[in-house]
Amino acid sequence: MNLVLPSSTDYDVIIIGGALAGSATAIQLLDRQPTLRILIIERSDIFGRRVGEATIELSTYFLNRVLGLTQHLNEHHYAKQGLRFWFANAQTRDLAQCAEIGGRYLARLSSFLVDRATLDTEALRLAGAKGAVVWRPASVKSLKLVAGGSQGLEVLYHGETRSLRGRWLVDASGVAALLARREGWFAVNEAHPTAAAWARWRRVKDWDAPELARRFPDWAAATFGIRNTATNHFMGDGWWAWWIPLKGGDVSIGVVWDQRLCELPEGANVAARIKNFLVAQHPAAAEMLADAEAVAGDIHLRRNLAYTCSTIAGDGFVLVGDAAGFLDPFYSPGLDWLAFTTARAAQLIAEQHAGQANVARLVARHNHDFTRSAARWFDALYRDKYYYQGDFELMRLAFLLDLGLYYFGIVTQPYFRGSVALLEPYFATPPSTPFFIFMRTYNRRLATIARERRRRGTFGRRNANRRFMFGGYSLKAVAIIPVLRAIAGWFCLELTEGWRTWFTAPREDKPAAKRPLTPQVTESQA
Repeated sequence: MNLVLPSSTDYDVIIIGGALAGSATAIQLLDRQPTLRILIIERSDIFGRRVGEATIELSTYFLNRVLGLTQHLNEHHYAKQGLRFWFANAQTRDLAQCAEIGGRYLARLSSFLVDRATLDTEALRLAGAKGAVVWRPASVKSLKLVAGGSQGLEVLYHGETRSLRGRWLVDASGVAALLARREGWFAVNEAHPTAAAWARWRRVKDWDAPELARRFPDWAAATFGIRNTATNHFMGDGWWAWWIPLKGGDVSIGVVWDQRLCELPEGANVAARIKNFLVAQHPAAAEMLADAEAVAGDIHLRRNLAYTCSTIAGDGFVLVGDAAGFLDPFYSPGLDWLAFTTARAAQLIAEQHAGQANVARLVARHNHDFTRSAARWFDALYRDKYYYQGDFELMRLAFLLDLGLYYFGIVTQPYFRGSVALLEPYFATPPSTPFFIFMRTYNRRLATIARERRRRGTFGRRNANRRFMFGGYSLKAVAIIPVLRAIAGWFCLELTEGWRTWFTAPREDKPAAKRPLTPQVTESQA
């Protein structure tokens, strides 16, 4: 990694943030044009431990085949064995009685459970090895955007304030969203008021432990794969929780909830609130967390997770990763968004640098595609999803449809067409419009049916003693069959009970708690 101060303060590209989004942008730019002068400004001396994270199939393609991190991922992170969901109701007494959705076999396509601090460190090392200059710890004191000219920055580095100029400024500052907040482009998504509390835990149980297999032999025999290194989800009414094991023994566990529907109870500290809530709400969590202890210094609570940015790029700047917006942690879409935003940012900068592009046209297209993608992605997948996530029947249909359409509409693209597919974010192209409309329709209908079930007292009625072991999707055309069956199941649901809501206005559930929406704030508990 190049830490030497250059003789010139002029750069082609200055990147604010050296974690994965910033490093990935630098790697792709240097792969395109190795002579580019790139500076990465990273405020931390070393990357602190962050929430554990799961990749999904598209982001794994990006990490493996675009960034070249396959060996690192195999050596330092767990291979992920798909998704697994656990449901409960008043009839469930123990782990084996919880309804389950998950794979029967091992996953077909690669994905990983990653420790972000470890991954970020390797990505930054690789960016430096390819020629990027890295300043750390360094912090931006001020900046000035100049359309079509040199962007100016004042940076504190080695105790001195240094003046810098760069043709392009890349904001990879993550949830700090430096440029968006500074310029007034940042907006909390008031239609999706989610919050999350998370920590790393030790002394948690292993889903595949012989002790559990002896106590619940039928439960253990239901799958031929591995439960422990799946992304396990505890599902509840208005909330869900993730369970992500990390190499070294820690497990990242966090609760996400819709603040319109429920609230994390008060407690001595954030860790106690997480554990007490999960143990009280879900038999599976009570079993697995019986002896768990939170790791001090890595416990957090954040409100109003979802936000958008009205401007993603201009002639001289571009936002990437979480600095360009965030939707929801469910289904782990964050690294897919990172892949799309960094790939397009690298293309935008490289084409301008080559002097053969109409920059105004490229910038307009960039803003159109990503603002449209974020809006449609939210409407198709996440709007009011927390209203039905806790119902096994409804979530089973959503899981089959969501995952199947993701495989056929998204995952197939890079595997069949190559990395050029990463230049087309979700729902940004005209051919995707029918799929967006279809996904938005069934998602809204499932949320409406869930509201009616809640009103009638039938929500979660089949959350006990049910098990759906899925064979898994592949990239073959025949794998469309489960999607067609799920569509048939949805139509059947409409005929048997959905008809009650066909000609009535959607009913809004009474919120358990209300609070004003404010920009995202993180509380940390040592």
